[in-house]
Amino acid sequence: MRVLIFAGAMTAVIATVCFADGLYWVVGNGATSKCDIVTSNPIVTGDIWFEDGPYKSLEDAKLARSTIGACPEKGPTSE
Repeated sequence: MRVLIFAGAMTAVIATVCFADGLYWVVGNGATSKCDIVTSNPIVTGDIWFEDGPYKSLEDAKLARSTIGACPEKGPTSE
């Protein structure tokens, strides 16, 4: 019985790590006065003043960044 419970717990841990892969967040960086797109769940502290997400694709994160009023406008040569 213990082996079965342990196997179930390990499966849950591995599944959580796998599902978190490939996600994107938009963060406001106070040090650079920019909004960055990151691939790890940010911690809002220090220079990071907000986070938004997660998003399933980079395109979704870019679209979200373009709609956030606190994010400065990007020039045509910027990502």
